[in-house]
This record gives sequence, C-alpha cells and structure tokens, in this order.
Amino acid sequence: MLGVSFMKENNIKNKSFAFAVRMVKLYQYLSEQKREFILSKQLLRSGTAVGAMVREAEHGQSKADFIHKFAIAQKEINETIYWLELLNATGYVDENQFESLNNDAVEIIKIITVIIKNTKNNLTPNNL
Repeated sequence: MLGVSFMKENNIKNKSFAFAVRMVKLYQYLSEQKREFILSKQLLRSGTAVGAMVREAEHGQSKADFIHKFAIAQKEINETIYWLELLNATGYVDENQFESLNNDAVEIIKIITVIIKNTKNNLTPNNL
C-alpha cells in the first residue's frame, strides 16, 4: 500500500468497515423504528463512503491519488459526524448511541488525518 504501513492499513481498513456496518444497522433502526428516512439516508451514504474510499486508496495509481482518496474519506467521516450530531440534537439517537458512534468517528478521522499527513511528509518529486 502506498504511504502507509501494513499495521495502519489494516487498522483503518478494519475500523472503517466496522463503522460502515454500524451505519447500516443504525440506518435500519432509524428507518424501521423511528420512521426517519431523509437524515438516515444521508448518514448511510457518508458513513459507508469512508470505508469505500479507504479501499479505493489501497490501489491508488500514485501517492497523490492515494492522498486524494484519503482526503475524500476524511471529508466523508467529517460529514458523518455532522449527521450524527444532528440526529442526536433532534432526538433520533440518544446520548449513549451518539457518544459511542461519535467516538468511533473521531478515532477514524484522527487516523485518516495522520495517514494523510505522514504520506505528504514522505513525498518526493519522484514518487508523486
């Protein structure tokens, strides 16, 4: 994998996949139990896009492409945090649900940010 150690790759790959599973289950809960369809669909889209972008970055064509895909993942997890905050503020998810999901999201955004930063720091004109 370009720019990331095997350990970090597996960490973010596994965490983003597990987070996507949680987003699917939360979407199912919100649509079936709470009858909320609009916000939950937004959350589903952004929350599952994170892992998809991490997977795309695995096979980036260059370090620049790798960074770009991780930057998109970073934006998606940040958007997901917004939807979680909104769902919490409007009472669709309780404080315990929010804290658990938000903690996972914040951990993911921190890992992604470090990966982007470290990869940028290791760039040379020859490996773009």
